[in-house]
Amino acid sequence: MNGSRTVLSYLAARCSSLPRFRGDNSCFRRNDVNPAKAGVAPAEALACSLSYISRVAILLLPAALLSGCITYYRASASAADYYYLNPNKSLATVGRVAIVELDNDSSYPKISADVTEKLYQSLQKKQIFGLTVVRQNDPSWRSLQLDLDSKYALEQLSAIRETLKCDAVLLGTITEFRPYPHMTIGLRLKLIDLRDGQLLWALEQIWDGADKTTEYRIKDYFRSQKRSGYAPLHEQLAAVSPIEFIKFVSYEVAETL
Repeated sequence: MNGSRTVLSYLAARCSSLPRFRGDNSCFRRNDVNPAKAGVAPAEALACSLSYISRVAILLLPAALLSGCITYYRASASAADYYYLNPNKSLATVGRVAIVELDNDSSYPKISADVTEKLYQSLQKKQIFGLTVVRQNDPSWRSLQLDLDSKYALEQLSAIRETLKCDAVLLGTITEFRPYPHMTIGLRLKLIDLRDGQLLWALEQIWDGADKTTEYRIKDYFRSQKRSGYAPLHEQLAAVSPIEFIKFVSYEVAETL
């Protein structure tokens, strides 16, 4: 921010030391004559001075931007926006979480395994609790005969805890997936405490690769997570590669915990 302060200080100095100008259109022509004798109207002089300041500001603004003092995308570069984190619960008290393979409402059924796996890897890096992935065709899960989108009674939650050997379960649905004309993924997730049935965390959001804010966050993701060998090519790859985009989405999901 030192560069921007320098620009502002320079403009302030110019405002206080501007020469008096003639009352015609020659704003840059010095007038050493008394303005009262020259017939210069104060309003005209002020307008002329503001015009001069504007020209100076326009000339100096690109230099301030190039100096790295202002980074516009960081102002709007936030992680996932629509999530809930129970303020009365501590995730640190959860010993183990079972991630059930995500349900899929999109036209690409095979994407469930990829999203579940990348989500598992991103959550594992957070090291908040132990993790286990449970596939939907797992005999232990199928034996429970539960609907992923249903609300469970305490007896059902107790059965999940005993069967899957965990303290909480992460359930969810891929609400949307489109690889073209631009990458889009929608997720609806919830983390349920099996000990008392309370909701620990929930998220619902759509990531659209064509959205400018998402593009900026992808840049941040590669700069912070892939510093070695970083190149703009990686950012472009995330916009067209389902796996890279899923990695980015999974990272943002994990960052909300």
